[in-house]
Amino acid sequence: MKRPQAVSQLQIENSQVIVTRWDFPPGSETGWHRHGHDYVIVPLTDGKMRLETPEGVRDVALASGVCYTRMEGTEHNVINDGHESFSFVEVEMK
Repeated sequence: MKRPQAVSQLQIENSQVIVTRWDFPPGSETGWHRHGHDYVIVPLTDGKMRLETPEGVRDVALASGVCYTRMEGTEHNVINDGHESFSFVEVEMK
């Protein structure tokens, strides 16, 4: 099943960080990708994410303002599995 693409907006890129806002309408996805940097996610809204990973599928609840971090090399496809849109800011550390 082909899903619509989540919308990314690059906000800052310099020698230290890459900051991208991601907006996920219901049913949208990032597509499979591998992170080239350690990163922090800052949810702007609550939401329900489905993560497809090499280890399997898991569901994660996003809470506005509750951040989390992941390491370089993380591979996944992020999907909005809920009925409402959600957004987050991704801060990658170079």
